[in-house]
Amino acid sequence: MANKQSIVLGVIGADCHAIGNKILEYCFSEAGFKVHNLGVMVAQEEFVEAAIETNACAILVSSLYGHGEIDCRGLREKCVEAGLDGILLYVGGNLVIGKTDFTEVEGKFLGMGFDRVFPPGTSPESGIEALKQDLAGPGQLDG
Repeated sequence: MANKQSIVLGVIGADCHAIGNKILEYCFSEAGFKVHNLGVMVAQEEFVEAAIETNACAILVSSLYGHGEIDCRGLREKCVEAGLDGILLYVGGNLVIGKTDFTEVEGKFLGMGFDRVFPPGTSPESGIEALKQDLAGPGQLDG
């Protein structure tokens, strides 16, 4: 990527899991993205403000403590209110408490306006490829 596209990355809510966040920062940076890592315990408003300030093409939210469903509710609406209608929203990790089929979890988050939902243990490369594909648009990437 000649002109690095900016993304905002962080761990939402009261979640303080930092290791995966640092791994994602490293991997997305190595893949050519300009990563603005907000760290842990990030409020929705901070994600939106950072996306505006950095002209981000995507917000990547992670959560491991199981309260992602509560913490993420309303984020798409906040983005729209701030004029970020087309920004890509990704979420991943251990998003709900208890054993819930991932298809159900994915449906909940897609219903909240997220573009992609990743289960626990997803490789960073999967997220990178998804983001490149989504940024290229339909039919733009081959193989």
